[in-house]
Amino acid sequence: MRIGLYGSKVGPRGGLAAIGADARTADEQGFASYWLPQWMALDALTALSVIANAAPRIDLGTAVVPIYGRHPLVLALQAMTAQAATEGRIQLGIGLSHRPVVEDQMGLSYERPALHMREYLTALDSLLRTGTAKVHGEILRCEANVARMHETPPPVLLAALGPRMLKLAGEDAAGTILWLNGPRVVAEHVAPRIREAADRAGRPEPRIVVGLPICVTDDVERARATIRKAYSGIADFASYKSALSREGADGPADVALVGNVAQFAESLDELEQAGATEFLAMEVCKTPEDAERTRAALVELL
Repeated sequence: MRIGLYGSKVGPRGGLAAIGADARTADEQGFASYWLPQWMALDALTALSVIANAAPRIDLGTAVVPIYGRHPLVLALQAMTAQAATEGRIQLGIGLSHRPVVEDQMGLSYERPALHMREYLTALDSLLRTGTAKVHGEILRCEANVARMHETPPPVLLAALGPRMLKLAGEDAAGTILWLNGPRVVAEHVAPRIREAADRAGRPEPRIVVGLPICVTDDVERARATIRKAYSGIADFASYKSALSREGADGPADVALVGNVAQFAESLDELEQAGATEFLAMEVCKTPEDAERTRAALVELL
């Protein structure tokens, strides 16, 4: 199982220089990938393009770019520009975001989100692969021809949990990228659905990329309290609430990988057995000692 890192722990305070230094360290330590979310401090694809020279070997991914407010033509052009800037290392994670964000913050309609994503992905995939799209859907229109800056399109990973979205991820994307999904959800809900969809569509085995908070520590209660505080309120979003409920968890701290080195290795093995093909670590540690221990455990497992 490939192991990558979330870079958002660096935060906006240090700017792109800090993100570049963090990615360089991840590259030198041998991690397979380095991912940035699209958040209210930076544009993920732009940031990855800027830091690409600092980390010349590692895959660089978005986890994830929300599709609302960004037409597929715009995202295709941006993604192919980033693909050229990184010499073909972009992993394009996209998602719907959440109803409160789309409707309350952006003032857009969140009606029929699965159909919106299907039409969006059809246009985006065509533009990335061929430079041409002709989509006249119920929600979205895209008719365009573009010159691609890189001959290899980036793989598209879909943030998916509902049955319709997992089917779409298996049929029309390279796989799915998950956040706060534990081994039970992956084994019983995600992996069977996405693999069946990919198999029926004649596509390769789909990637199942699982992201979770982690802390390798002897003080489990302190670590879980830190994670609980860091992600307070996130379970209010419907998609995360659904995933946590399926897992039998009350909140993000309950699905986080917390414990000593042996327990952490066992948890990763459980995720792999459940069907995960890649693990993305979000390091959330209160003390420098736990942070060093966590990174050392990850490097040891590479």
